[in-house]
Amino acid sequence: MNQPNPEFSQMPSTDPMQKETNTWALIMHLSLLTGFVVPLGGLIAPIVIYLLKKEALPGLVAHGHVVFNWMISLVIYLIIGALLSIVVIGIPILIALGIVALIFPIVGAIKASDGVVWRYPLSIEVFKRTESAA
Repeated sequence: MNQPNPEFSQMPSTDPMQKETNTWALIMHLSLLTGFVVPLGGLIAPIVIYLLKKEALPGLVAHGHVVFNWMISLVIYLIIGALLSIVVIGIPILIALGIVALIFPIVGAIKASDGVVWRYPLSIEVFKRTESAA
């Protein structure tokens, strides 16, 4: 009667390299949130993680591209929202951006811990996504 959901029926990977990739991908996504505490931390931390780990963990490259696409998109949207704040409509846009800037990295980190490369909605694809890290 009840069919198992294929998304949840996957067995966790026992490959230590895959586990390490998933862990660093999770950290990379969550490092975007450091910008809420440390100015520019959300921009610098993911780049540092990517540069330090991309050679040892090739599966991290796809997550890096997704994170960088979101960082670039968010900066563009923030500039547009700031400019539109002159005519008041930018204020709700900036509030909405603050909310999604908090939610999207958390969802991306959850997906990354499962080995899934999750493309952030609304992100402009500057860096093309490579093969999945799963």
